[in-house]
This record gives sequence, structure tokens and C-alpha cells, in this order.
Amino acid sequence: MLHLRARPCLSAALLACLGLCLASLWLLVREARAQALVADLSEHLVAITTGFTGTDVVLFGAVDGPGAVALVVQGPEAPVSVRRKGRVAGIWVNTEEMEFDRVPAYYSLALSQTLEEMAPPAVLQRHEIGLDHVRLVPKHPTSAEEVAAFRAALIRNKQRDGLYSTAPQDIVFLGQRLFSTRIHFPANVPTGTYMASVFLIRDGDVVSAQTTPLTVSKIGFSASVSDYAQRYGMVYAVVAILLAVSAGWLAGVIFRKS
Repeated sequence: MLHLRARPCLSAALLACLGLCLASLWLLVREARAQALVADLSEHLVAITTGFTGTDVVLFGAVDGPGAVALVVQGPEAPVSVRRKGRVAGIWVNTEEMEFDRVPAYYSLALSQTLEEMAPPAVLQRHEIGLDHVRLVPKHPTSAEEVAAFRAALIRNKQRDGLYSTAPQDIVFLGQRLFSTRIHFPANVPTGTYMASVFLIRDGDVVSAQTTPLTVSKIGFSASVSDYAQRYGMVYAVVAILLAVSAGWLAGVIFRKS
């Protein structure tokens, strides 16, 4: 009897969800008739809890006619130092360093066409579409060769951590107007405010753009611990050391008795 009752409820929930999706798409198409580009996110908050292992956010939208679509998600920005190791007296140590201002901690790219097909490099650079066109400015300018080498190392480090795209995601068109794609946020994604920028490109130039904010935030117990650690760093460090020492002492007592 329980299973028989659950099926109608489940079917009703699925129909309601489908109805909401169709209503959202219909509204997007209606707005796109008045605007060249309309887009939105399936959610505007990525909540990091204790068991967070990463998540996907869906971006969907509509255009008023033919064109290529690009999506750039990046943020939050902070200074980043890149160090180069060298051998000194037979030991590998940091010998050179370059600091970059306002480096996005996360960068994701999705395209409906290849960058070469979309627009010339000047247009891509103006809107920071593609890792080669992200503005990474060193704090103390030096030679172009040095900047290029350290810049490439910064991008490699971010890609190794899963925070920068290694390849663009696909933007899929449903018919001629509707499109969608997925944005993946890994488990180590930093908290802060992100910007999802969607560009409609025609004849090699951006004809319309829309930017939507998205927040990545810790909630629950992990958020409380993180907030306490930031506010009372010294107290948190002392408590952590005491807990570690107590756990080690307790483990020693238990194993000694056994």
C-alpha cells in the first residue's frame, strides 16, 4: 500500500518540476524576443557543507537568432605569488618569485563553437574569453618572456588543482534558440562571489552580454568552525594543539592497556 501511494506523489512531483522547467524556458524565449540574449542559473548559491564533494550548476538561456555563445565563470580575485625553484649547492630551493594582482581563484569556460571560429583574439582578450586572454598582471612588471613563463606556471598550478578549465565545456543548443551547459565546482572551490558572464557573438564581435552573480559559501558546522578560526586564530590554534595532544595521549593509554 505504501508503494502504491508513493508512486502518484512521485509522479506529481516530477510533473510539477517539469512544469516549472517548461515555464522557465517559455519565459526565457519570451524575453529573448525583446532582448538578444537571456540567461540564468539553476541556483545562485553553492552551499559547502561538511560532506561537500563538488557540485554542478546548470546555466540555461535563449537567444533571438543565430550566433555563437560563450560562458565565462570566474572569481573571487586575490594576489597570487608564483615561485621558481633552482639548484643551490645541490639543493632545490625557491630562487625567483613573481606576484600577480587580482588573480581569479576559479576560471571555467564553455563554448558553442571553438574560439577560432567565434571571434578574433582582440575581441576574446577584451572580454577575457579563454585562458590565453585572462588578465594576469604582475605586481612588478619585467620582461615579456619572464611574465609569460610565470603566467603559464600559474595557470598550470590552477589546472592541477582543478580550479581552471583544461578544456572548454560544450554549450548545447536545443533547437535554434534555447541553450544550456553545466558548470562544475570541485570540492576545493574557494568561497566568495563568482560572476557568470554569457556572451552572444555574431560576425566576430560580441553583440550582447549578461552577467549573473553566484555565491559559494560554507554553511552549518564547517562554516562556524571556519568563522571562529578566522576571528580567533590564536585561540583556535591552541585548542587544536590541545585536542591533538589529548587524542594522542588517549590512544597511547588505550593501546597500552590492550
